[in-house]
Amino acid sequence: MTFHILITDPLSEEGIYPLRQAENLAITIATDLSKEALLETIKDVDALLVRSQTQVTREVIEAGKNLKIIGRAGVGVDNIDLDAATENGIIVVNAPDGNTNSAAEHTIAMMTALARKIPQAFNALKNGVWDRKTYIGVELKNKTLGVIGLGRIGAEVAARAKGQRMNVIAYDPFLTEEKAKKMGIDFGTVDDVIQAADFITVHTPLLKETRHLLNEEAFYKMKDGVQIINCARGGIIDEDALYNAIVSGKVAGAALDVFETEPFIDHPLLTLPEVIATPHLGASTVEAQESVAVDVSNDVVSFFKGEAVRNPVNLPSVSKEVLAKIAPFFDLAEKLGTFLSRKTDETIVEVNIKYAGELANYDVRALTRNTVKGILKRNFGSHVNDVNAKYLAERFDIKVNEHKTTTSKGFLHLITVEVHTAGSVHRVAGTLLNGLGPRIVKVDDYVVDVVPEGHLLFIKHKDQPGAIGRVGTLLAEKNINIATMQVGRTTIGGEAIMMLTIDNHVEQEEMEDLTELADIYEVRAIDL
Repeated sequence: MTFHILITDPLSEEGIYPLRQAENLAITIATDLSKEALLETIKDVDALLVRSQTQVTREVIEAGKNLKIIGRAGVGVDNIDLDAATENGIIVVNAPDGNTNSAAEHTIAMMTALARKIPQAFNALKNGVWDRKTYIGVELKNKTLGVIGLGRIGAEVAARAKGQRMNVIAYDPFLTEEKAKKMGIDFGTVDDVIQAADFITVHTPLLKETRHLLNEEAFYKMKDGVQIINCARGGIIDEDALYNAIVSGKVAGAALDVFETEPFIDHPLLTLPEVIATPHLGASTVEAQESVAVDVSNDVVSFFKGEAVRNPVNLPSVSKEVLAKIAPFFDLAEKLGTFLSRKTDETIVEVNIKYAGELANYDVRALTRNTVKGILKRNFGSHVNDVNAKYLAERFDIKVNEHKTTTSKGFLHLITVEVHTAGSVHRVAGTLLNGLGPRIVKVDDYVVDVVPEGHLLFIKHKDQPGAIGRVGTLLAEKNINIATMQVGRTTIGGEAIMMLTIDNHVEQEEMEDLTELADIYEVRAIDL
């Protein structure tokens, strides 16, 4: 049987070589299709390969009656409607590793150019000025590089910096002391990194937690004369705060490849001689563009050979019979994972998921992926999905164990998720109550009955009269309305918990005020 492959964005001939070599694939390259032409052409296509230009909308996907797989030659999939693809049983694959080397090299190149003021000196020379004194730089040797985010690219940058005989200190939510020691680097909190570093490079996704991670407060904590590099995502650095920090002399210079708004041509940062910039070139090498195309092409070939693909982005299809049984638990499983990720700030090293009752009779790997996705979303955001969650967990040395038992302690179905850190264990259990929907029924050793949605407050306190009243009074003063409250305890007068559902998110200042109340040990805001 011959499968028809449509390529609608420019890909190198070397990149699609694996497709050319496959015996059962017929390739059509059409890089100038109008929307109407695409909707017509897609009808008889089995696979679609794109980069960022083609918009693979729900309309396009639903027009592809024979479409089985979509390949994105690159990291992001913003131009593909993943929900529509999943709903129609179409696998989407991308190439998350193809630009790692290119981006790491660009980061090192930008740091070196920044340290030695190469662009500024070149511009002066072009303008007829021979000026050696103004452009005296600094050496990288024996300087400290702070790396925030130690994923694929961050780890490559750290390794290359060590080759430059730099000292490296890094922060990553999944970096442990043992792993840092193996890499020959130091590790610490974000504050530890920014306070110790002479150069700081960021390599995190852009999430709510990382937006403006380097802001006015962060710059204040840094060494005088620090230098900043961002080849990751625009928005991680507060550009206005960076401008002010450079003008004040706190920051000696910045090398930027990405920006909050692109094209980036009008910001005052570009008027500063201490700033060098490139127009989002981190992945723009011949090799990287070829590599991402090869990765996606290989996945398409594997798919049509009936083999597993390496880089799926959405959930592969399961049998309708199994899906009908486990689908109602998808949301619950993810929220149990999200709950635990918000319950601790420590690095998670192991995840145990136990399926009890009737769930033990089914293939629940899809639920496990959803649970792990919920755990990792805090740090990976939309980059983590149902399929790549376990892959990401393995890459960051997080053990994921799945257990089954028919004993469910009075529940028809029960999912218990347990996470281990270096110094603690956290546990949550949930179920679906017939006619009432999902419930959290146990947190650690405390029995509760909480709907896992909206804004939750988890409060650990001493089981004493007045503790609940003090919390309620303070929330009232802050104009925070309590929708529901559950309490749990194991012994009279010992530790107890409150689980509150509230109408709006609790800010950090309000959390601190709650923590200062008498007999309150811990406060966590958990948004589900």
